Amino acid sequence: MKQLRKTPQQRLIMREKNLKVLENIEVKLTVEVGSTEMKIKDLLKLNEGSVVELERLAGDPLDILANGVNIARGEVVMVGERFGIRFTEVTNPENRVKKL
Repeated sequence: MKQLRKTPQQRLIMREKNLKVLENIEVKLTVEVGSTEMKIKDLLKLNEGSVVELERLAGDPLDILANGVNIARGEVVMVGERFGIRFTEVTNPENRVKKL
């Protein structure tokens, strides 16, 4: 039996349907300011008032992660009395879902 190829329009509709199934799943959104590596002996010396230098420069966009997967970059903003994040660079939805 001969199988028909899907048109680009049909493939797009299928992808949209596949994404719809995932839309109501909750994920944990995290903003990563930066990181560094240190030896345990240095970690044990940390106390109140200690400062640890991170690899990221001040003003660099921050990484935005969904369930630990980098999906975007952004900058910190104030939303009333809380912190928020403004998205400045976003990966396309298909790539985001593939990484999750």
